[in-house]
Amino acid sequence: MSPPIIERKDVPSEAKLPTMFGEFNIRIFHEATTGLDHVALTLGDMSGPDPVLIRVHSECLTGDAFGSMRCDCGPQLQGAMSAIVERGYGCILYLRQEGRGIGLHAKIQAYHLQDQGADTLDANLMLGLPGDNRDYKIGASMLEALNIPRVELLSNNPDKAEQLIAYGIDVVSRSSLVVGVGKENRAYLETKVERMGHKIDQDDLN
Repeated sequence: MSPPIIERKDVPSEAKLPTMFGEFNIRIFHEATTGLDHVALTLGDMSGPDPVLIRVHSECLTGDAFGSMRCDCGPQLQGAMSAIVERGYGCILYLRQEGRGIGLHAKIQAYHLQDQGADTLDANLMLGLPGDNRDYKIGASMLEALNIPRVELLSNNPDKAEQLIAYGIDVVSRSSLVVGVGKENRAYLETKVERMGHKIDQDDLN
C-alpha cells in the first residue's frame, strides 16, 4: 500500500515556478508517515501515450544549494531540468532523502571519514548506517497522484528503476545522466560503479 499523502484541497500546494531553464509547475506532497514535504516539478502536457521523462532526485543540500563538487548531484538536477525543457514535457521528483537517506548530520560525519581516506560506502558503514537507505515508495505514490504510470527514467542507478517497478510504475527505459565529473568526485563515482552497481561508462569518468 502506498504511504498516505496529505494535500489541502481548499488551498492547493501548487504554483508556477519560473526557473533559469524554463517555467515549471511546483507541487508539494506531504508524506504523513515521515512528516516530510516532497516536491514534484512538472512541465508540459504529460497525458500523451509516450512515457514521461522523469528524474527521481534525492535532496542534496551541499550539491544542489552550495555547489559542492564532492558529488554530481547539482549538475544532475540541472541536467535533468534542461533535458525536460528540451523534451517539452516531464517531471522531477525531489525527494527529501538527504545523504542517500541517512540525513544531513550523518552525511557530514561521513564526509569527515572520507576526508580521512574512507570511500563513500565504507564511511556510511563505519557509522553503522546502510550504504544506501533510500526507499522510492513515496516517489511511486507521487507519480500515481500525477497520473504518470509510464516513465523514461533519467538515472545511473538501476535500483531506482527496480524499486519503481516493484511499486507499480512501468519503467519503459532508463537513460544514464553523467554530468559534472571532475577530480573532486571521480573516486566517489567510481565507488558507485564498482561497489554499488551504478551504470556509468568508464570513458565518462576519464
